[in-house]
Amino acid sequence: MKEVRISDITMKQGGKSRALSLTFKEKLEMAKLLDRLGVDVIEAEGIEQTKIDSLRIKSIASSIRQCVLAVPVSLNRESVSITWKALQNAKSPRLQVPAAISPAQMEYIHHLKAPAMLTAIEDTVSACRMLTEDVEFIADDATRSDPEFLFEAVRTALRAGAGTITICDAAGTMLPQEFTTFLENLYGNVPELRDAVLGVCCSNDLAMADACAIAAVIKGAGEIKAAAYPVSMISLSNIVKVLNTKQDLVKASCRAGMTEMKRITDQIRWMCETGRSKKSPFDQGVEEANNDVTLTAHDDLVAVMKEVSRMGYDLSEEDGKKVYEAFLRIARKKEVVSARELERVIASAALQVPPTYVVDSYVINSGNVLTSTAHLKIKKNDELLESVTLGDGPIDASFLAIEKIAGRHYELDDFQIQTVTEGRDAMGEALVKIRHEGKVYSGRGISTDIIGSSIRAYINALNKIVYEEQGQ
Repeated sequence: MKEVRISDITMKQGGKSRALSLTFKEKLEMAKLLDRLGVDVIEAEGIEQTKIDSLRIKSIASSIRQCVLAVPVSLNRESVSITWKALQNAKSPRLQVPAAISPAQMEYIHHLKAPAMLTAIEDTVSACRMLTEDVEFIADDATRSDPEFLFEAVRTALRAGAGTITICDAAGTMLPQEFTTFLENLYGNVPELRDAVLGVCCSNDLAMADACAIAAVIKGAGEIKAAAYPVSMISLSNIVKVLNTKQDLVKASCRAGMTEMKRITDQIRWMCETGRSKKSPFDQGVEEANNDVTLTAHDDLVAVMKEVSRMGYDLSEEDGKKVYEAFLRIARKKEVVSARELERVIASAALQVPPTYVVDSYVINSGNVLTSTAHLKIKKNDELLESVTLGDGPIDASFLAIEKIAGRHYELDDFQIQTVTEGRDAMGEALVKIRHEGKVYSGRGISTDIIGSSIRAYINALNKIVYEEQGQ
C-alpha cells in the first residue's frame, strides 16, 4: 500500500485571494497548526518584495518541524537564487517551478511562445536542482493545454531534475472519469513519469475536486494539493477522511490523521474568518497561542537573541546587549522568563529614540449604542496634526486616527494590556507590536487610562519606525 503525500495550499491560495488576506502572524500560526496535523507539505507564497517576503519564509521555516516547506519561483535564475536564500535553512525545503502551459495563459502570464517556454522550464528546473533534490514542476492549467506540448513540458522538467510533477485542472471542469483518462494519456505518452511522483491539483468549480483527486490516486498519483479552509479546491479534511476509511479500495493511505483534524481545521477557519470588519484594517484572526518558550538566567546572549529573532525583531548589536542586560535583571529574580515578559523587555530597552510624534490630546466617544470615535491631536516635531476617525471600538478608532495622521497603515502584530498597580486608580500598561517591511517594532505605554496607554504604546512603536527610516 502506497503512502500519498498531502500538500496544503491554504496559505498560498490565501495570498491570491483578496477575500482571504492573512497577516504575517496568522501565516506563522497556520504553519504550526498544519505541521502539528501531520500534512506532508506546506506551500507558501513566493517572493515579490524581497526583504519582506524573505523574512516571512525564514520565519515559517523556523516554525515547522516535520513538514516540507515548498515555495514557488519565477521562470528565471535570479528568482531561484533569492528564494533559496530565504528557504535554505528549512528542515525540508522544496523549490516549485510553476508554469502556465495552456496557449492563452502561457502568453498572458509569461509572455512566451512554446519553444521559449520549454527553454525557460529547463533552465529554471535545472537551477533549482543544483540547490536541492526536492524540485517540483507544476503544470498550471494543464487540462486546457495542447496535449503534445504538455507531454514535452513534462519530459523537459523530468530531464532537468524535477522529482515531482503536478498536473492542475485549474478550470475545474473535469469529471473523475475524464480526469482518469487524461492521466492515463499522460502516463502513456510520458512513461518516464512513473519514476517520479505525480501530483494533482483540482479546482472545485463543479464540486468534483475531491472525487477527481481520489480517482487520480487510484490511477497512480502520489501527491494531492488540498486546502484546510474552503477556497474552491480539494478539501483537506475530505481527502484525509477518504484515504483513512477506504485504504483497501484505493490501495493508498496518508500520514495525516483524523484525530486532530476537526479541531485544527476549525482553528484555521476561525483564523480566516474572524474579526475582519469593513471599517477596520486591523486583523484579529489569531487566537492567543500557547507559547511554551521560557528562558532562564543560565541562557547566554546568543540564546536570548535567537528567541528575539524568532519573534520577528531585527536588533542592532547595541540594542541586543541592552535587551540582554535588562533580561538578566529580571531572570536573576525569578526562575524563568516567559516570551511575554521578554516582549516587554524588548519594548522597554531596545531602540529608544527621540520622539518624532508626541501625543497632545485625545477625546474618545464610545458606547453600546453608538459607533466609537477618536479625536486625536498629535505633534509632529513642532506641527500640530489632528484626525477624527470611526472604529470598531475606542482603541481601534484611536489606532486608525494615528495611522491617518502618519499617512500609512501598519500590520498590527500584537496588542496586550495588563495592570501594573492595584486599586481603583491602577496604572495600566499597553504593549503594541506593529510590523513594517517584515520587521517588528514594539511600543510600551503606561497610564491610569488604558486607552491613553494604548495610544502612547502605538506612538512609541511608530517613532521607532520613523527614526530608522530617517537614518537610512
